Amino acid sequence: MTPKVSVVMPIYNVQHFVKQAINSVLAQTFTDFELILVNDCSTDKSLEISRTILDHRIRVVNHTTNKGLAAARNTGIRHAIGRYVAFIDSDDMWHADKLKMHVEHLNKSPQVGISFSRSSFMNHKGKLIHFFQMPQLKGITAAHLLCRNPVGNGSAPVIRRETLNDIRFQPLDHAEHYSCYFDEKFRQSEDIECWLRIVATTNWKMEGIPAPLTFYRLNQEGLSSNIMKQLASWEQMIDKARLFAPKLLKKNEQSARAYQLRYLARQSIRNGQGKAAIKLINKALSVSPSIMLDETGRTCVTLTAAYLLWLLPSSLYKVCENIGQFGMGHIQKMRISRDGVKSSLIL
Repeated sequence: MTPKVSVVMPIYNVQHFVKQAINSVLAQTFTDFELILVNDCSTDKSLEISRTILDHRIRVVNHTTNKGLAAARNTGIRHAIGRYVAFIDSDDMWHADKLKMHVEHLNKSPQVGISFSRSSFMNHKGKLIHFFQMPQLKGITAAHLLCRNPVGNGSAPVIRRETLNDIRFQPLDHAEHYSCYFDEKFRQSEDIECWLRIVATTNWKMEGIPAPLTFYRLNQEGLSSNIMKQLASWEQMIDKARLFAPKLLKKNEQSARAYQLRYLARQSIRNGQGKAAIKLINKALSVSPSIMLDETGRTCVTLTAAYLLWLLPSSLYKVCENIGQFGMGHIQKMRISRDGVKSSLIL
């Protein structure tokens, strides 16, 4: 029988994490799915470890050359047969009820093309740190998406097949002729580029689930650690977006750039790069001072953390960070509970 959901997991040199990621999918309470593992030419033991996990719902697809995350997701989508397509990165994990809740959400909301969830952060070793991504969940416009990317990470969304079909294209610069959904010219920012194309050029809505169903690993060794490459890739995405959404960009580009710089400042703080964080947050404020008025709390926290990281000894900063994180995490948990999320879903 055709599965309801196709789960696409790109795999590239994640031998320390891939087994946990796969097991978190196989442990789903919603069981009508297939899991497509796209091996993007791993050079470590990732593929070997994946093949030790025996389950009839798993399929492995191999690339002959390393093509990057966008291409691996495209390959997974082309092989997928489910009505809904879910994505999970091979260093992240899911709550056991994730697919169940997304299927329920999409079944009852026919206008929603992208369903996503809040996310819990976990450290490099996979321990939850009780700190959450808390994006806007409803009423998401193209302008809001451009500035803040509420999906947050590549393991959060579940998308209708019809939605993906509506943005399908065939790249003219490929020697091989096949359909794409993510733009393979992007090695980073490929997700926000895809989400923006959906929201800006189709009638599909994007909507989030209040429960933190995605466990997002903070990994300094991954793509996210290279801040300047991220910025260059984001600017590449902006250049493309001007072609399909010129009015949106004319009105919102500077604000979006400021929010992106603020996000990269936070990434620099997580990587212990205080001087870089200060440079980025100051540049954000000079590009668009309005972010201080529009999101005073988040902007002040980023600014304060950047300067504390730069000024304080690392041991003292770590104490301050732990205290701040504990307090903020407690406030976030209270907010999630007020949104009607059961305590069993807030791990």
